[in-house]
Amino acid sequence: MSSNSIINTLTRVGIAAAGLLAPVAAFAQEATETATEAAPAAAAAAINSGDTAWMLTSTVLVLFMILPGLALFYGGLVRSKNMLSVLMQCLVVSAAIMIVWVVYGYSLAFSNGGGLNTFVGGFEKLFLSGVTPDSVSGSIPEYVFIAFQMTFACITPALLVGAFAERIKFSAVVLFCILWVTVVYFPMAHMVWSGDGALMWDWGAIDFAGGTVVHINAGVAGLVGALMVGKRTGFGKDMMAPHSMTLTMVGASMLWVGWYGFNAGSAAAANGVAGLAMINTFTATAGAVVAWCVIETVARGKASMLGAASGVIAGLVAVTPAAGAVGPVGAIVLGAIASGLCYFFVSVVKNKFSYDDTADVFGVHGVGGIVGAIGSGIFAATSLGGVGYAEGITMGAQVWIQIKSVIVTILWCGIGSAILYKIVDMIVGLRVTVEAEREGLDLSSHGEAAYHS
Repeated sequence: MSSNSIINTLTRVGIAAAGLLAPVAAFAQEATETATEAAPAAAAAAINSGDTAWMLTSTVLVLFMILPGLALFYGGLVRSKNMLSVLMQCLVVSAAIMIVWVVYGYSLAFSNGGGLNTFVGGFEKLFLSGVTPDSVSGSIPEYVFIAFQMTFACITPALLVGAFAERIKFSAVVLFCILWVTVVYFPMAHMVWSGDGALMWDWGAIDFAGGTVVHINAGVAGLVGALMVGKRTGFGKDMMAPHSMTLTMVGASMLWVGWYGFNAGSAAAANGVAGLAMINTFTATAGAVVAWCVIETVARGKASMLGAASGVIAGLVAVTPAAGAVGPVGAIVLGAIASGLCYFFVSVVKNKFSYDDTADVFGVHGVGGIVGAIGSGIFAATSLGGVGYAEGITMGAQVWIQIKSVIVTILWCGIGSAILYKIVDMIVGLRVTVEAEREGLDLSSHGEAAYHS
């Protein structure tokens, strides 16, 4: 056969083979395109629109707790010359932590596979690397979960600023809070909420919405700050009564409303657990308010607005770790117990030891968080109306787990916070001058006044 014949034959064979393989190639391309299209479709199928809608709402409710709820609550408790300083601290701290959360906070708090150890997550989600609109967390988009948890990271340092209000530098507050969430908050969130391989998660600690992570953390850090910053000039001599109980009442009410996002939102779904957390947020707070008013009436002869507002916060704090584990009646009792103990710390212990916790951050958040964390282990029992314990766990065993978690939180936060306050003091200084403090932080730190005569 000539070379031309061979070439012609091979050409005809090639054309025939190409014709036979064309449908196969077309099918492969179509399969690839189908698989590419199927990935977002699968993600969309995993997302529950009802759960997503509730979590979007809950996220906004928690932001409402901070701004304007917490800001107005604390603002009303300080003297009028320091009103704007507290508002500024809550606002700017929240904004700063939002940026930190996106850059590295979410990764440190909720990375599991690449976690550094049982205490803190890893770095694989720095700058939210790998997260897309199609990423899913449970039954909601991961971006929604990130935003929801971001509001928790914002409110926790905002809570502790009430302990040393009226005498700390604005720059010191912002710097401390950034360092504090990095060293204290993110590891605590990882230990309690991030899943397998995290210390307190592995223990089986009950902390539905942040008794340890948020309230004990903030309370202990606030107490350490109050001690290290020192007392306000004239403390114990000058009149330092709240300048506006009206604003404090408004702020407390906003906190109560927003707390439904905080507690019921921690179910991460629109389901029966969210419903349980919601009704417990009603009943525990009601029990705490009534208990505080009764105690004040017996002890002082009159129930005060400040006391009732404090009861609101005490009840909300106490039920936070227990919201998804206890029954509505148990929540009433838990709120009442927390209210009584918080009252004792605010009115007796603080006076006895003469520490200047301006807004009673430790007395209410710290003590209420401890009561709620330990009480969760008791009132979760089915015999007391709770949802019960994990298989093989008794009440005594669960209470011991809760106590261990409280101890770890106090030590981690107390030691870490003390070191960070010292570092901030060396860098920018913690305290304003006596002259600036007497003038008021509104004018001396921000050059403006909340009120004009």
